[in-house]
Amino acid sequence: MPTSLRTAAEHVDLSVLPPSPRAVAHWGLSHALPSRVVRRAAARGDLQAELIAVGRTQGGDVVGAAEAIRAVAPVYRSALGGVVTGHADVRHVLTSDAFASGLTDRFPGGDNALGRLIERLGWDHVSPISPPSLLATEPPDHTRYRKLVTRVFTMRAVQRLRERTEEIAASLLDELDASGQDPVDIVAAYCARLPVQVIAEILGVPADQQAAVLAYGEGAAPSLDLGLTFAEYRRVHGSLRAFDTWLDEHLTRLEREPGDNLLSELVQAREDGVGLDRRELKATAGLVLAAGFETTVNLLSNGIALLAERPDQVAGLLAAPEGWANAAEEVLRFDPPVLMTGRMCVTDTEVAGQRVARGTFLSTVLLAANRDPEVFTDPHTFDVTRPNARDHIAFSAGRHHCLGAALARMEGEVGLRAVFERYPDLGLAGGGVRRPTRILRGWASLPVRLHASR
Repeated sequence: MPTSLRTAAEHVDLSVLPPSPRAVAHWGLSHALPSRVVRRAAARGDLQAELIAVGRTQGGDVVGAAEAIRAVAPVYRSALGGVVTGHADVRHVLTSDAFASGLTDRFPGGDNALGRLIERLGWDHVSPISPPSLLATEPPDHTRYRKLVTRVFTMRAVQRLRERTEEIAASLLDELDASGQDPVDIVAAYCARLPVQVIAEILGVPADQQAAVLAYGEGAAPSLDLGLTFAEYRRVHGSLRAFDTWLDEHLTRLEREPGDNLLSELVQAREDGVGLDRRELKATAGLVLAAGFETTVNLLSNGIALLAERPDQVAGLLAAPEGWANAAEEVLRFDPPVLMTGRMCVTDTEVAGQRVARGTFLSTVLLAANRDPEVFTDPHTFDVTRPNARDHIAFSAGRHHCLGAALARMEGEVGLRAVFERYPDLGLAGGGVRRPTRILRGWASLPVRLHASR
């Protein structure tokens, strides 16, 4: 955690929810049970379970595990459901009406009764993975939410944020220069701080409240992952509850005195005279905070790690800076911030010519789709000049395509360009640690030498 967030967290009660029977039951069904099933399946040689397990292993070969699944079948039949790895097949699952997202997608076997029980045991505060979050709803509710949110999170709005993002990046690098640190953990000093400050701008967080709110975001980000320990689970929900309480007061303030920020615009947005209610607004803001923080931190850290080992490609980008946008796309393709996502089959259908029965849970491996040799030439080579890098599926597809994709692309482009223009010979210092997450993929810490000798 960056120093500023760590300091804030010391003054904010993010710690724990009481270990009540309800909390224990909810954690057990939503995290402990899936983790146990995964461990047992992996021990039996189940390739999907091995892919999930290797994500939490430092130095684990996630790419190799995904390629092993691709080599078996277009739809790999696992004890946990099914796995799809091909680019076209992943896109089909993510865009087909035969598949749905939602809470039950997170559990082996897709037991809807189990999912309903988990929802009843869940907390009253909003969560990025529970309705009415866009991640966990389907039409018609999802259509209404997304239409309203899309009216605010436009490409034009993102472009307005570009200049401010450049200013934030430059300021953070100025601080890094002034600190004299070298080597430095670039995740704590830069990758984590840039997106959270941009999110604060989007949410209209007053300056004196930013440290606390960003601490909530850092604490809540793991909610997007699977298999949390009970301590992690309690911290996540403590953070979400604290954010929920703060957001109630903040929305009341914005309703009374709208500011020049996207959340104020969303509060005022209407479609046929109807806007988002308070719970829907809170769910959207919570998703922006958690997803916008975690995935962009991963994009920046993955990109810095890849480019630091390829000085020739950095030199090419510095000579032709118009290539930075494509470089960010290649990072997203080669090492996406989200490893996989899941969908529940809601009606009997076919994928890649194979029958998929209603109630089957399918995992779509985004990393594997992004390395499909039928779409990408020499797919295991990182190349910032790749002409079709943007054909990746790192942001999912269909109605659940990442709403913040344009924002993440802009932050990735601006953030990577700024750090390498400031430190063109930046190199890895060794000792980097991957995030211990199964679904999300990035660096928890990444020591770099800012003025390394090539």
